[in-house]
Amino acid sequence: MPVPGPALRAEIAASWDRSRVVVDPHRDSAPGGEDVGERWRSSPLAGPVGEMAAELRSIAEEAGFIAAVTDASGTILWTSGGRTMRHRAERVNFAPGGRWDENTMGTSAPALALRDRRPATVFSAEHLVEALHGWVCYATPLRGPDGRLLGVLDLSSTWDRSHPMVMPAVRTLAADIERRLPAMPPGGATAGVVLECLGRGRARRDAVPLPLRPRQMEVLALLALDPDGFSPERLREALYGDRPVTMTSLKVQVSHLRSALGGALTQRHYMLTEPIACDATAVLDALARGDTATAVRRYTGPLLPGSEAPGIVRWREYLEVAVRKAVLASPVPEHALRLGERYPFDLEVHEHAHRLLAPSDGRRGILAARIENVLRED
Repeated sequence: MPVPGPALRAEIAASWDRSRVVVDPHRDSAPGGEDVGERWRSSPLAGPVGEMAAELRSIAEEAGFIAAVTDASGTILWTSGGRTMRHRAERVNFAPGGRWDENTMGTSAPALALRDRRPATVFSAEHLVEALHGWVCYATPLRGPDGRLLGVLDLSSTWDRSHPMVMPAVRTLAADIERRLPAMPPGGATAGVVLECLGRGRARRDAVPLPLRPRQMEVLALLALDPDGFSPERLREALYGDRPVTMTSLKVQVSHLRSALGGALTQRHYMLTEPIACDATAVLDALARGDTATAVRRYTGPLLPGSEAPGIVRWREYLEVAVRKAVLASPVPEHALRLGERYPFDLEVHEHAHRLLAPSDGRRGILAARIENVLRED
């Protein structure tokens, strides 16, 4: 039985110690061959991954990788990649139905990402199972809007295709998948209205997409962020500022939104009469309780980035500043690393992450490159 050498990273050695008690390092493939089609169709990840399937396939094929999504148990539910890599992956059952948790296949990136709830890379002989020594894998957790672990996203290939920029790409792809998941209110109950307004503008009511125009999306976002509601005059200022827009024009927009919401919007003093789950308010709630990890994870982009409505601009700037200050006050480097991926020219965030990382952490090289790039642009 192989024994971890002194050069192994601490997390790899710890995984070997845990898993070699129950996993045969000489096994040739992962167990499991069940049909997981129904499990995948019922998975909350199926919709977002389906929307990104072409992008994931293109990335995997062009880079010579295979992309995979597991559920929270470590069972692979979906894969995509070129024919050569798919055939290689199938030989070790890195395919739908294969089980890749630590107790089943030992040390691997999907297993570590599931167990430790953070991104993981496993290279060549760091895998416990010898059949995987020709591989490198990069995985990161996929979480629901309520923070629940749903599975992992993994990119794997032969060890000679390893590259320091693969992990940032996996994290970005995972963030895009999470951003496409329907928002959920506290407790996990389905809200009447679900609004995603960070980095995009999308709304649903009872799981049915709402065909809202940009101005109506702005009204809905403002109502979500200020549940006490708006007088007509205050809402007009928040939408139009000093522009000479008539009250009739405002009432037309509100009327269209009220119709889309099935009447769940009061008249005269505008307030929602149904619960609303909103990604922006989830970020604010997380910040209020000091949960920087959730705030950074849920903050997937600026509030309605195409909007120039004064009220939206004010909330956009407030959210950006609040999240950034929380990250700069946090001693956890992953918070700054994640925010830095979304704001590649924020020098202070990159420098904060660089200071927090241990000298031996390979991610310092990525941060050094980001810092150099910002300074070069300046």
